[in-house]
Amino acid sequence: MPRTISAAELAHDLELRDLTDPSAGPHALQAIVDTITTALCTTWSCDLRVHRGERITTVEDNYDRLGFSRDVVTRDARYTRYVDEAHMLRSHSSAIVPGALEELAVEDGSHAAPDDVLLACPGICYRRDAIDWQHTGTPQQLDLWRIARRPLDNADLDEMIDTICRVLVPGRRHRWEPRVHPYTLDGRQVDVEWDGTWVEIGECGLAHPDLLERCGLGRSWSGLALGMGLDRLLMLVKGIGDIRLLRSSDPRVREQMLTLDPYHLVSAMPPIRRDLSIAADESDQVEDLGDRVRDALGDDADVVEEVAVISSTAAADLPAAACQRLGIGLGQVNLLVRVTLRALDRTLSAAEANELRDRIYAALHRGTAHMWAAGRVATSESCGR
Repeated sequence: MPRTISAAELAHDLELRDLTDPSAGPHALQAIVDTITTALCTTWSCDLRVHRGERITTVEDNYDRLGFSRDVVTRDARYTRYVDEAHMLRSHSSAIVPGALEELAVEDGSHAAPDDVLLACPGICYRRDAIDWQHTGTPQQLDLWRIARRPLDNADLDEMIDTICRVLVPGRRHRWEPRVHPYTLDGRQVDVEWDGTWVEIGECGLAHPDLLERCGLGRSWSGLALGMGLDRLLMLVKGIGDIRLLRSSDPRVREQMLTLDPYHLVSAMPPIRRDLSIAADESDQVEDLGDRVRDALGDDADVVEEVAVISSTAAADLPAAACQRLGIGLGQVNLLVRVTLRALDRTLSAAEANELRDRIYAALHRGTAHMWAAGRVATSESCGR
């Protein structure tokens, strides 16, 4: 039985608004989806089917039917929000795809399926991720699968990528690099250049024929499969420099999140930075730290702009005094973590920043001694060396 999330965590995750869903209110992400699907359907003269699926999906749909191996690391409870042994909060919009393919197979069985169709599967997803200007633990994603009763090849995939980039980021350079996915052949990662930096917007490939067959479609069918991060794509389109703005409650920002017009910067609040020296496990990555911060702060996590690892030192390389001060043990590392706090709608006080700093420190530090910023008493034990 995998470790499952609590009832309170599940309720919090399910209450979070899906920005791609028109029934929850308008948002520019919906315009992104409409722009892409309209352009592709016009280019290919094909039908469009939109599938949303449920946020709680089966482990089978999220992993097994897509071809993920039983020992893939993403199945670990550190990376997957399990609801019970057989169900989880979907970690990618690809989890919607098996059900969408099955519906098409049912139509095919009754001779009602179109010969060429674009399956669009948008929605909020839940995953581990770093905390910085372009990452979130609840990304909005879009899977686009073109399924046709004729052979589709890499030239069709090129056309798909070129069409999307042409309508959303005209004039920007894009590139692709090879990637391996269990549900595609000839997989690729697609990047777009933004201010001299390459930003990933999605991954794609030819739909694996074994997956199509598992979902009831015969070998006469073929497909293109593309999964996109809608948050980053919207940031590129509008020129947004902070992913938190997509959910801002500030009316000056919220109003701008209704269209694809360029974003106009509102008055920025000053950042507050706190450097934390912590003991961490050797296996800890910046994504693990990001998840712990989000879990510890709850709704207050919105004020955390970035959690960055500045340096890492093995416990064996530390002076004895530093080891004792941290309460660090062998097999651990000393991380210098820089936390940047910046509320989008107000200036944080020093007291608020220190209180948040303490909560973050408590969530990240894995040593037996503690150093607090807000007046708590430190404890000190043997460092275990």
